Amino acid sequence: MTNKEIPKDYDHKNEEKWQKKWEEDEIYKFIGDGTRPRYIIDTPPPYPTGLLHMGHILNWAYMDFNARYRREKGMDVLFPQGWDCHGLPTEVKVEETHNIKKNDVTRAEFRDMCTDLTSHNIEVMRGQMRSVGFSQDWSREYITMTPEYRKRTQLSFLKMYDQGLIYQGIHPVNWCPRCETAIAFAEVEYSDNTTFLNYVNFPPAEVPEEVLANVEGNSYVRYADFPDKADASVPGVLIATTRPELMSACVAVVVHPEDERYNSLLGKYVEVPLSGQKVKIIADEEVDMEYGTGAVMICTFGDKTDVAWVNKYDLDVIEAISEQGILTEAAGRYEGMELQPAKKQTIEDLKAEGYLTKQEEVDQNVGQCWRCKTPIEILVKKQWFVAVTKLIDESKKASNEMRWVPEHMESRLLNWADSMEWDWCISRQRLFATPIPVWYCKDCGKVILPDEDQLPIDPTIDQPKHACECGCTEFIPEEDVLDTWMDSSISPLSVADWPNPGWEEIFPSSIRPQGHDIIRTWAFYTTLRCLALTGQKPFDDIVINGMVFGEDGYKMSKSRGNVTGPEEVIAEYGADPLRLWAANSVPGSDVAFDWKNIKHGYKFIRKFWNAFRFISMHIFDEESEKALSGDVEAIKAHLNPMDTWIFAKLNKVNKIVDDAFYDYNYSIAVNTIEQFVWHDFCDEYIEAVKYRLYNDDISEESRIAAKYTLRTVVEDTLKLLAPIAPFFAEEVYQYFGNEGSIHNELWPEIDPNLDSSETEKDGDLAIELIGEVRRFKSASKIPLNANVANVNVYVSDKTQDLKDVFEYYSDDIKGTLKIEDFQILTGKPEVHEKVIEIEPDMSKIGPTFKKNAGQVIGFIKSTDPDEIAKQLEEKGEIAIADGVITEDFLKMKKEIVGASGKKVDILQSEKLGIIVEVVR
Repeated sequence: MTNKEIPKDYDHKNEEKWQKKWEEDEIYKFIGDGTRPRYIIDTPPPYPTGLLHMGHILNWAYMDFNARYRREKGMDVLFPQGWDCHGLPTEVKVEETHNIKKNDVTRAEFRDMCTDLTSHNIEVMRGQMRSVGFSQDWSREYITMTPEYRKRTQLSFLKMYDQGLIYQGIHPVNWCPRCETAIAFAEVEYSDNTTFLNYVNFPPAEVPEEVLANVEGNSYVRYADFPDKADASVPGVLIATTRPELMSACVAVVVHPEDERYNSLLGKYVEVPLSGQKVKIIADEEVDMEYGTGAVMICTFGDKTDVAWVNKYDLDVIEAISEQGILTEAAGRYEGMELQPAKKQTIEDLKAEGYLTKQEEVDQNVGQCWRCKTPIEILVKKQWFVAVTKLIDESKKASNEMRWVPEHMESRLLNWADSMEWDWCISRQRLFATPIPVWYCKDCGKVILPDEDQLPIDPTIDQPKHACECGCTEFIPEEDVLDTWMDSSISPLSVADWPNPGWEEIFPSSIRPQGHDIIRTWAFYTTLRCLALTGQKPFDDIVINGMVFGEDGYKMSKSRGNVTGPEEVIAEYGADPLRLWAANSVPGSDVAFDWKNIKHGYKFIRKFWNAFRFISMHIFDEESEKALSGDVEAIKAHLNPMDTWIFAKLNKVNKIVDDAFYDYNYSIAVNTIEQFVWHDFCDEYIEAVKYRLYNDDISEESRIAAKYTLRTVVEDTLKLLAPIAPFFAEEVYQYFGNEGSIHNELWPEIDPNLDSSETEKDGDLAIELIGEVRRFKSASKIPLNANVANVNVYVSDKTQDLKDVFEYYSDDIKGTLKIEDFQILTGKPEVHEKVIEIEPDMSKIGPTFKKNAGQVIGFIKSTDPDEIAKQLEEKGEIAIADGVITEDFLKMKKEIVGASGKKVDILQSEKLGIIVEVVR
């Protein structure tokens, strides 16, 4: 191969060619035959939105770096791709796209719309992932909406139901009025808001004993049972509330037992303004006496605390809000109103009827639906639940057995587990999801489950195989579907092909890579579910990546307009600079996107390409290729000191990068490689080796050793870089005439004979000396390729050890700097200043000597500069023309002269502790 065949510039548009070839050759296919150690990646299945964003790029880049590295380390890597199709994101998008609600069309039609959208988006995102160079084994792709995956999810439901870990019950749940479905606590997002704290007087209510006799426990007295109205102007209990629209659902007032303001009122009743029910004042230590008025109304339900108090005191439940977020009949005069208008009207009515005493602004943390951002409500619904609380301790123990990167991220999971007060609500009132595999007997209501061989089923279409125990053969289908996390939380089991034979051999997964934003959902749910189904932890390592921020310092989002798409970067610079940007980050930490980083990565690739192109002129000619394919050990026997130095450097880089990849610290890996290529190899070694490539006086053995070193360093460095910049590494590697892909090569081995920290250290000293002289030539505007007559290096008693080092590297030092005579001496150079030119300073001579100035100027110009300098040195002045001149009257040009009498330049290297004498 000749240099003419290598383009002047690296063309990133070849990336598509390489990606296609990699897939055609199936170089990323998981074999699974046990001949190599297995490495299993539990890939996060994204929602098929149809567009990869920078967060995806960061997450999958981490996975791909790791997958490629593990393959180079000789492992059989299973890197699948999954798609989490079900749930609210897809349904909400379909509703927006078609301008409908889920119930506006038949169930089948709506599901078909969801399937079509999802299939299209998956195809688009597949192409995007390929364009970034991600190395998934596409033959192991899993899609949660397929019958195969639904079967797996439904089987996991049946097994956990049999264990008593899944149950159905009527409980308060988080409810999204917009999506009209229950959601889990982990799916509630919180945002800051400012609202009003409304101070409302609950007047005292005298309830007759005969009425109270019919009230059980702490239940409220309904207005219909006792319609006598209390006087709003009589002070009772002042309640500070941000949700006055829920007063119709108030069932009690609670105060702290040690609050002296209310001690005398405990056990008595107050009337709820507007709605008129009478509620009892009870005591509980959970009340914050410092907030508001220290008295709290218990509504069903305003928040989690209300739920806890209702359960604790067995209070009744008033359902004042419908599934659509509309106030019900229980809200009285506000029936049929939406929550926000009802809130506004309630406040106006409280003012008009004398109940509202004051308002003040207050900061609020509002729980919202994670998908549509609608404020969530708490409704009492019949739902299906996973008994999370039964597995908390086991889940925490399994978490402790995993390797968390970074380690501190584990606290997020543990804190979430410790805060779990409610079980996981897994039923959803939607359509596009895995159906809950349940029917109900029409006669006795018993839960009917399918046989395993029936799965997957849709109970709205399919029927049980057997009659109910009561003999009934008619069944009511469960129309609710499963939470999408029920699909994705068995991803490591799906990757392992559970429950098919052999799944145990690839479970648990080696690694779970994911973002820190879904630790409390995906990481927690996966740990819990895999423990329930297998008794084992789901993975060995869990590596957390951060979020991506825009150039404005805020998290990338369409609403902010600070989104940069990966396709923009790839079109202009290619995928590798984008991957280099992703690598230059730390696990667990958020990452800022900056075009400067992309351009820097592109510049690095071009630097490496230019270096390779220069090298190719010397290693790809027929003579060189023949020589380099010969006896390698014979070639290595003739390595120069500088050759052994660059190999020592390369070996050190190999170790650092190997450790960094193992620890998922890609920033250290990429920066170490870049520093080595850019500075040690390009700036130092290539410059130091040129004299051996061009100088005919150099022996053939030395020239071939230099070419061998250049070729080997480039090839090995490409292997180190390949996991991060796979396209560039492949492009360059193929010029070496290799038949296979670089991504089928093993990690470069370290030659123990060339692995020496002492060699590296000594070479660094020689490189520093070369650098000192090169910097001098540059500052003196001397061409770097210009010859230097003589360089003498003076060492002191303290730096005597440098003498041997510089003598060992003397040929490389001389050749690199083009020094004709190079000596290492002890002591200091014998130098002195010599005046070589003297000019009169007219600005001083004229005013001082006036009419005699010409005589003075004539003397200066006609007298030898050395003689003038000698007289000034002896006497400090020279008498002339009735006056004297001193050095102040002269412009003197001096130079330093060495022992040979020739002009020299003196360099002092503080870093090396030496003096360098240069004779030009």
